[in-house]
Amino acid sequence: MLEEEMIDLLTFLLQNPDSKENVSKKSRVSEIGKELYSDGGIDSLENMFFVVQNRIKEEIGKDPEPFRSLWNGNSNDWKH
Repeated sequence: MLEEEMIDLLTFLLQNPDSKENVSKKSRVSEIGKELYSDGGIDSLENMFFVVQNRIKEEIGKDPEPFRSLWNGNSNDWKH
């Protein structure tokens, strides 16, 4: 469920870089990162982003790598 939401959010952000909705979408991505980290630690963050990144690259040909930084602050080991 979170995976699909992440894909939708990041796809929107990549396809609509100037949208007024981006602030709220980025905020939700950050919240998801907090939820994932509290449930499974840094491994959960890595696993989720890996799956989401690969799927988005395949589906729209864009890389969501820059949005990894939205999860900074959840762990000292997550520095992007």
